[in-house]
Amino acid sequence: MKPGDPGHDHLRGADDDRGAGMDGATGSTTGCAIIGGGPAGMVLGLLLARAGVRVTVLEKHGDFLRDFRGDTVHPSTMRLLDELGLGERFAALPHSKVRQAAFPLSDGRRLVLSDFSKLRMAHPYIAMVPQWDLLDLLADAAREEPTFSLRMNTEATGLVHEDGRVAGVRYQGPDGPGELRAELTVACDGRWSLARREAGLTVREYPVPIDAWWFRIPTTGETLPALTPRTAPGRTLIPIPREGYLQIAYLGLKGTDADLRTRGIEAFRRDISTLLPGAEVDALTSMDDVKHLDVRVNRLHRWHIPGLLCIGDAAHAMSPVGGVGINLAVQDAVAAATRLARPLRRHRLTDRDLASVQRRRLAPTIAVQALQRLLHRRLITPILTGQAAAPPAGLLAVVARFPALSVVPAYLVGVGLLPEHAPTWARRPSRPRPPAKHPADR
Repeated sequence: MKPGDPGHDHLRGADDDRGAGMDGATGSTTGCAIIGGGPAGMVLGLLLARAGVRVTVLEKHGDFLRDFRGDTVHPSTMRLLDELGLGERFAALPHSKVRQAAFPLSDGRRLVLSDFSKLRMAHPYIAMVPQWDLLDLLADAAREEPTFSLRMNTEATGLVHEDGRVAGVRYQGPDGPGELRAELTVACDGRWSLARREAGLTVREYPVPIDAWWFRIPTTGETLPALTPRTAPGRTLIPIPREGYLQIAYLGLKGTDADLRTRGIEAFRRDISTLLPGAEVDALTSMDDVKHLDVRVNRLHRWHIPGLLCIGDAAHAMSPVGGVGINLAVQDAVAAATRLARPLRRHRLTDRDLASVQRRRLAPTIAVQALQRLLHRRLITPILTGQAAAPPAGLLAVVARFPALSVVPAYLVGVGLLPEHAPTWARRPSRPRPPAKHPADR
């Protein structure tokens, strides 16, 4: 880290004030307005608040309880939580651990394609945690900082423009419409980002041949030793072990959702039973239990304009392949906080500061999207179109001959090409979650 970066001092010196104005229930000014209380928004809010920046997160829902959001927490993200002093709290959350990804062979054996247990890290596995539990943990930690504010049931409806820059957010809250002025607005509002659309930022869309459907079924009591895809010509599913149930990702060709629903729940149950014999498919009572995800892979040409920065899915939508979307979004948030905390505290934020975030995160984003598109084309599409029923024989042969190679995809998925660490000023010693002072604090 270079001298002058936020990590080189404590960002709380006597020459700094504590943000850009007040933000209460009816306040109108903050240092950084964050649109969206997902993983990227909550991590960024927590880190900036620990730097003493006044932060307001706007979350349109009244809670975080939404099903089939990305629930994978990767080794590098758990390392970040440790650095933030939140590892003990995270470990107390109900979760399951995925240590391998394997492919079933015709003789009943499993060929390990990705072995997270070989990673030399404190957490050599992927933790499957309901995203609402993770977001509640981050929100609780952020509320301990005096400059943090989280407004639930508050939906961004537009951007405030002033003197050629974004100067804040218009919103609809519990008490009606309002404006929140901010030195910086950060769009963490996902792949359908209102903020990036209003800002006129250009998105490059890449062709995606697949879609995904998510549902859950009760567990049969079997402990899955690894994340093991089940394939047949024309369809693929991935059972993900959870506490008391299996979360299923069903992959099919893009544009087939209407046909799938027209065939009905009985036909869908038969498809699942073929791939996962013994599964309790009767738990699926109708196609309403099956949630469709329109898979997109896209990326902004430019992630920012004066006063506005996009990160996470708002800057680059990822395929669910590899489950890396959350990890990349969190890494974006850490990179943004590390580079923007000091100029925000000094009220000297420039477009060059925002550009530095994109420069830092662009290469790993491009690399992951390129790998996902390659997997779509060479691995998944041949199975879904009936051209193959398994990964290419050459790939399986190489992995079988050199099993040590399984650590390579484990590193790419679990750690990433450019992992971020918590800046020095945001780190805390590990401690359990403090008791809530009041029910409203929960």
